[in-house]
Amino acid sequence: MARRERTFSDKFFLFIKGLAMGAANKVPGVSGGTVSFVLGFYEELIYSFKKINYKAFLLLINGRFKSFYKYVNGTFLLLVIGGSVFSYFSVSLVLDYLLTNYELYVWSSFFGMILGSIFYISKDFNDWRAKNVVLMIMGMVLGIAISFMNPAKENDNLWFVFICGIIGVSGMTLPGLSGSFILILMGNYVLLLVDSVTMLYKTLSEILILNFSFIDNVERIRYLKIIATFAGGSAFGLVFISHILGFVLKRWHHLVTATIIGFITGSLGIVWPWKKEVYKVVNGNFVYDVNGDKVIQNFSRYFPDFAQKETWIAVFFILVGAAIILLLDKYGTERKEYIDE
Repeated sequence: MARRERTFSDKFFLFIKGLAMGAANKVPGVSGGTVSFVLGFYEELIYSFKKINYKAFLLLINGRFKSFYKYVNGTFLLLVIGGSVFSYFSVSLVLDYLLTNYELYVWSSFFGMILGSIFYISKDFNDWRAKNVVLMIMGMVLGIAISFMNPAKENDNLWFVFICGIIGVSGMTLPGLSGSFILILMGNYVLLLVDSVTMLYKTLSEILILNFSFIDNVERIRYLKIIATFAGGSAFGLVFISHILGFVLKRWHHLVTATIIGFITGSLGIVWPWKKEVYKVVNGNFVYDVNGDKVIQNFSRYFPDFAQKETWIAVFFILVGAAIILLLDKYGTERKEYIDE
């Protein structure tokens, strides 16, 4: 269908939404896909990635750049992806600080946001036939099962890293599925979203001052190969998964929505605010297990003690998180179905 020209305000807020999605993608347990779903641009995101196909390739190699840009909804993709990438070097750094210093309250806010998201998505869902309810329950069970899996060991094999890119990027396209948490389960969260991103940032900083000494640094080149492979897998995964989702959304919209509602509900176990650390990162230094392998944060969950003041503060932040989503529902833009042309 024809779409009106985006105003500067539209573009600005689309970039901000991309920031939010990028920040969510980096936090284990939080899904960027959920953010895009709640903020009203999920289906446009899927169908825009779906436009990266053979026809788009022909337009590109024939030099029809303007037609290519319009065909793939270029303005939308640049703003959303640009916001997500920028977030990794800005908003997500703030989140890292908050998670280090105010962990309980940050997780409480996320927990409240997901609760609000479930209400937000469910209130317009009016097809409660048995098959939809069954898929909702299956999505919930799968989400809960994933939240209790144990992490694997780190693996820097480039083929495995490429697969991590495909699976890890799923958090952008599948609401309720945290790509970062999946990377934890695959053992490569620290390698791909901490170490490699840090090395990339350091390399780009050196290039800006025309310092190319990193070329002779074997360890740096190793990390750059890893991040490039991960980025390639992510790009492939975005297009591949989006084609599948575009197909199923167009034909079984209510079935997909029911599964998403269930899956987001099941993911609440991942962001449960009250956790006890089993092992962790201390002052930026990774803790190693008895075999000498690098480990990342892991938690066991517990029921809060309501006699403690911090528990009630955490409950307050849960309410704040839910209120943010409900305010978006009241004052934000309405979710509109994006029709594939």
